[in-house]
Amino acid sequence: MSTTRRQRAWMFLSLLLVLPMAALAHHDHGDKGSRGLRNVTVLIVRHAEKPASGNGLSSQGEQRAQAYASYFDPLRLDGQSLLPGRLIATRDSKASIRPRLTLTPLSQRLGLPIEQPYADADVDKLVKSLGKDNQAPVVLIAWHHGHIDKLIEAFGGDAKAITGRKSWPGDVYDWLVVLRFDDHGRLLAPRSQLVQEHLLPGDGAG
Repeated sequence: MSTTRRQRAWMFLSLLLVLPMAALAHHDHGDKGSRGLRNVTVLIVRHAEKPASGNGLSSQGEQRAQAYASYFDPLRLDGQSLLPGRLIATRDSKASIRPRLTLTPLSQRLGLPIEQPYADADVDKLVKSLGKDNQAPVVLIAWHHGHIDKLIEAFGGDAKAITGRKSWPGDVYDWLVVLRFDDHGRLLAPRSQLVQEHLLPGDGAG
């Protein structure tokens, strides 16, 4: 065999070896891609009770935050066990650090960080980021009640249909919103629901 033919044969064999490896690398990369909201359950709570003044929690709010540590480890709902893989809270402000404090005991129990990338009004940015970059099958969000309806709607839900109210009542701290998404990342409206927590005395009284 001439030198030229030998070189061509070697290049051909090399190509046969490289192509399967490249395809395998591409396949592995795809497996590691974000699931976004596909087959994801999003749990939304309002921050726990607030005091008459200050940016923290009241004593009752601290009790609710502590109760969440066991309530969500895991949440048992309709025969399912839902364990949060991500904890997200509204970004701290001078007026309130309550969403972060609400998730702190659960964060410590699960060993998960509390993510606070967005301010209260940035619900569209939050939903967009979850749709693009999320691996957790269960995400728990603590937010301020004045923007939870907008958050639900940003996910594609009907807040009024889920809560049964025109807006989230200012005196309600014991609701849990459950949003379920299909394998295309679309909200399953019939399977989304409002759950009454019944964690502290007086829950469900409203």
